[in-house]
Amino acid sequence: MTFRSAVITFPGSNCDRDMADALEKVSGTAPHRVWHGDADLPDGLDFIALPGGFSYGDYLRSGAMAARSPVMQAVIAAANRGVPVLGVCNGFQVLTESGLLPGALLRNAGMNFVCREVKLTVENSQSLFTAGYAAGQQITIPVAHHDGNYFADEATLDRLEGEGRVAFRYAEPVNGSARQIAGVLNAAGNVLGMMPHPERMIEAEQGGTDGRALFESAVKALVSA
Repeated sequence: MTFRSAVITFPGSNCDRDMADALEKVSGTAPHRVWHGDADLPDGLDFIALPGGFSYGDYLRSGAMAARSPVMQAVIAAANRGVPVLGVCNGFQVLTESGLLPGALLRNAGMNFVCREVKLTVENSQSLFTAGYAAGQQITIPVAHHDGNYFADEATLDRLEGEGRVAFRYAEPVNGSARQIAGVLNAAGNVLGMMPHPERMIEAEQGGTDGRALFESAVKALVSA
């Protein structure tokens, strides 16, 4: 079975090629490249990725304008049908702004852009994105963001924790995120948003391979299904 994926590009995306490269190297099949102004997605997709960048120059709020791009109606419909959707960095911001994930991404504590490798703890190893990791495993993934401070009210945070929807947690303070949350899942487990960039850690030449298991997990789960 061929793995059919798509990477969405918004005006200001700058990690779409990195994401497409990661998906092709892990799955063996190049993803479809979809422009934000398209009204429809290719048929029969197994996986959709919203990449990092600075869509629309981060005007209004990061991801707010991109969340209202024509293609997002198709992405939302696909997610609601159960198609896996991964949003990384700006893609995570778009997922919260579109309502596919709860919470919001605020300016980093200290108002500084953070660009470095960080340690993450895998909190949920049962999702299709994280099955290649062990619960409690520490991995190293780079971050590069100015608005990565995850915020939600206490009731929402308690619900995310109680339902096992915190996928990754920073092992140390990075940006002020509530409860050090670095990535969250939707209730169905088919939508993951995370600020760190796993696509930048899939080959030894990039400095490590800790991000590769995320893509391998998804490909294995979807192809075997």
